[in-house]
Amino acid sequence: MGKKIIGVLGSPLTEGNTAQLLEQALKGARDAGCETETISVSSLEFDACMEMMFCREHSTCIIDDDMQKIYPTFQEMDSLVLATPVMTMGIPGKLKSFMDRFQVFFMAKYLRKEPLVDKNLKKHRKGLFICISGMNIPDVFKGVKMSVHAFFDIIDCQYSDELLINDMDTIRDIRTRQDLLDSAYKKGYDLGKALSGR
Repeated sequence: MGKKIIGVLGSPLTEGNTAQLLEQALKGARDAGCETETISVSSLEFDACMEMMFCREHSTCIIDDDMQKIYPTFQEMDSLVLATPVMTMGIPGKLKSFMDRFQVFFMAKYLRKEPLVDKNLKKHRKGLFICISGMNIPDVFKGVKMSVHAFFDIIDCQYSDELLINDMDTIRDIRTRQDLLDSAYKKGYDLGKALSGR
């Protein structure tokens, strides 16, 4: 069985520009010998973190929703590709709530000193971040990168590479930019090759 790379789509547009970039990265990972799975955050039913603190003492969340099936996937995956647009200079709301629900991993790692990710798996887990912005302005990715760095750290997945594309209001359709689609493919391929070559 090949190494497993999870793709997380933070955009509500399942066939939009972000989704197409994510699929190219995952295609690259598959061509490098890995298995892939896509999680579309917009299709999940879950509540925002309520800070009930149940996870201070337990390895799961007290809220019974779709996140319960997500936690084991994130414990067992070999690497992650997270793709999202910038919205209001930050992470889109539902994706941010998704990330916040990993308080379960935070409490285990930092409070109880009992990380949920096996130490041998942690050694090779890497994260690729793909992000687009409509605007072409300085520092447009600064806020989202800080959040993603923190999220990757919490889930024991090293932030290893990124593809940041601004000025999408001018580009409009990513299919007109084969160079950017090729970049996404190559980054996914490189991520997959690093895993499958182990």
